[in-house]
Amino acid sequence: MKNTADILREHGLKVTPQRLAIYSMLRNTDVHPNAESIYKVLEPTNPTMSLATVYKTLDSFKSAELVREINAGDGSSHYDACVKPHNHFICKHCGSIIDIFCDNIGQLEDSVKNDFNCDIDYTQVLFFGTCPKCKEHK
Repeated sequence: MKNTADILREHGLKVTPQRLAIYSMLRNTDVHPNAESIYKVLEPTNPTMSLATVYKTLDSFKSAELVREINAGDGSSHYDACVKPHNHFICKHCGSIIDIFCDNIGQLEDSVKNDFNCDIDYTQVLFFGTCPKCKEHK
């Protein structure tokens, strides 16, 4: 796995302790946190970091295409450092977000491009339902 500082530099971003902490956290989790939860996790080890810094950093990561923003329908944006094409399943009970890697989405993209004569920068399909853990506890 590439060094976090090198990745930030490759994407034209200045390397700061806050950026390193936020991007390292996102690279090493699969829970798709929102800005507030990122702040809560990092604040004890980064006491000078503000919530505003987290939001600004996430915006710069989005602009640099280092993270994807996910609207899970809960009024909060969630973030994913895996920018390879993939989709997400969102549990309507616990709110967990699960990565879904599926090659068939290309057919849907082609249909949209042809039917609506548009260009697609990236595709994000969201599936909503009940995750396996919540199904167990029903």
